[in-house]
Amino acid sequence: MERKRNIYLKMKPLAEARGIVQDRFAAPDPPRTEMLAVPDAVGRILARPVFARLSAPNFHAAAMDGIAVRAEDTFGASETEPRQLTLGREALSINTGHVLPAETNAVIMIEQVNDLGDGRVEIEAPAFPWQHVRRMGEDIVATELLFPRNHMVSAYCVGALLAGGIFEVEVYRPPRVMIIPTGSELVDWQGDPTIVPAPGQVLETNAYMLGKLVEAAGGVYQRHGIMTDDPAAIEKAVAAAIDDGCDLVLMVGGSSAGSEDYTKSVVESLGEVLVHGVTIMPGKPVLIGAVQGKPVFGVPGYPVSAIIAFEQFVRPLIRRFIGQPDDVPERVAVQTTRKIPSKLGLEEFLRVKLGQVDGQTVAAPLPRGAGCITTITEADGLLRIPANTEGLNDGEAAMAELIRPRAALEKTLLIVGSHDNTLDILADEIRRGASGLTLSSSHVGSLGGLMAIKRGVCHLAGAHLLDTSDGSYNRSYVRKYLADMDVHLVNLVLRDQGLLIPKGNPKNIRGLEDLGRNDLHFINRQGGSGTRILLDYRLKQLGLDPRNISGYTDEEFTHMAVAVAVLSGTADVGLGIQAAARALDLDFIPVVTEQYDLVIPDRFFQMDSLQILLDTIRGERFKRRVRTLGGYSTELTGHRMDL
Repeated sequence: MERKRNIYLKMKPLAEARGIVQDRFAAPDPPRTEMLAVPDAVGRILARPVFARLSAPNFHAAAMDGIAVRAEDTFGASETEPRQLTLGREALSINTGHVLPAETNAVIMIEQVNDLGDGRVEIEAPAFPWQHVRRMGEDIVATELLFPRNHMVSAYCVGALLAGGIFEVEVYRPPRVMIIPTGSELVDWQGDPTIVPAPGQVLETNAYMLGKLVEAAGGVYQRHGIMTDDPAAIEKAVAAAIDDGCDLVLMVGGSSAGSEDYTKSVVESLGEVLVHGVTIMPGKPVLIGAVQGKPVFGVPGYPVSAIIAFEQFVRPLIRRFIGQPDDVPERVAVQTTRKIPSKLGLEEFLRVKLGQVDGQTVAAPLPRGAGCITTITEADGLLRIPANTEGLNDGEAAMAELIRPRAALEKTLLIVGSHDNTLDILADEIRRGASGLTLSSSHVGSLGGLMAIKRGVCHLAGAHLLDTSDGSYNRSYVRKYLADMDVHLVNLVLRDQGLLIPKGNPKNIRGLEDLGRNDLHFINRQGGSGTRILLDYRLKQLGLDPRNISGYTDEEFTHMAVAVAVLSGTADVGLGIQAAARALDLDFIPVVTEQYDLVIPDRFFQMDSLQILLDTIRGERFKRRVRTLGGYSTELTGHRMDL
């Protein structure tokens, strides 16, 4: 079979593509509904208004324990002229919730009644009509509107509905969504918790994730079994889903322009392609089609692209089918921590970490990879960079859509700078307490961290900058770049830095001097990182020209990324911390023990959140967990370093 590469012939801007979906796919008319018992209807949307059948309460009821009286019989009572009443005639004993006796209209609390004995009581203050009485219909009056149509039933609503004599309600039937994962490379994890995909295989996760997004939007989903790259079989599955009454179909994967991307041909065969490609990033390959009047989406296979495509197109449609507006995320003004270039012509949904520093919300960008699901799970918000710009300048104001609640940002400590594995442990330990504090880290290298401190866009920075003149760490750099600021240096860890090499050292690497060999490919850290400064210093000592090192210009931003490059065979060797080598079972050749410190501006040092962080660092539990990583010493952990 000849394989042809697709071309995006119907690519649209986001607003136009959303308009096409809105215009083409209306909610079912008449709407599909069902009757549910009230307790089972929580979370569902009312298809009709609900009117009370009963009043609540449906009788006059005592609101206090005491005596029921005619208020008129108590007028004139006072401390100087108390009024005596006869039980059973002018006063009747009553408990909270009991029916108010006929011809009485008030209740006097038992605490305000003096028992004189012999069936006589005394009061020292008059009652007013309907005092301490729940009058009939006080809460609900029969025939009044309890809830209008399109109202979501909450747990609170259950009490009101039942009290009003409503025991079942008519709600919209949730839209049925069929999710069809496609791709010969996919493998299912269910039934084998120990599965390890072979090279070229990918665990199927998108359908499960999208299914839960469908449920959160108000729909129900069915996950089809994994489909290989067989267009005839995929076409049959889509047709069967439509014939079976599904309201939407999502084909996951295969919507791009590759020679094995069949979504476009499947939709063309069964119906009409409305949109193929949207000028957004991630999410560009999304396909929108119609089959027998039903919406069929080709959802990109990269998870972040899949999420963006779902939230921009599928979720609004599900919400409309159940009579609800789409969720509108809260937006907040932010300042960027560095320059953010972006591709002209594509609206970018950039994932960012957020924190409040000196009264302003700052945004630190996360990696852009559409296949990196952690860039969504770690994000606090989304920055939408317009298609007609080439990005944002350093410190430029922008608006971010919040993923986490705004209140959470006030309890976020933002650390920018060098990457270290112990930051993950520190973030976890901080979350142990009830403070609600979160540590959010952005990895831009040690010098990048100092510059972020200087610009006032973070609370603290992580650094391990070697002064090649005297072998000290961080002090001279702080004095140089933060000369006009009062800051504190607190040691986090001492750590072993060295060469990360494959298990068994197949190329017999002995030390840094081997990096000039023709048969070795190196993976480097980014400029400005402490590791890069260390490397350049040692290369100069050894007389090695970086231009003669294969891979010197290939850069990663974290120690774990360097370790992965070595593990995968992308590189033969990299420079990083021993903990990264140990985590991925690599061999390690020590080069130096270095000092990793936290740089904290004085204006933040006394903040409660910073003190919680410092107390956590100094705690034995944190130190013990750090030592188990290997390649770390906690001898100076938590100590303030002399500047």
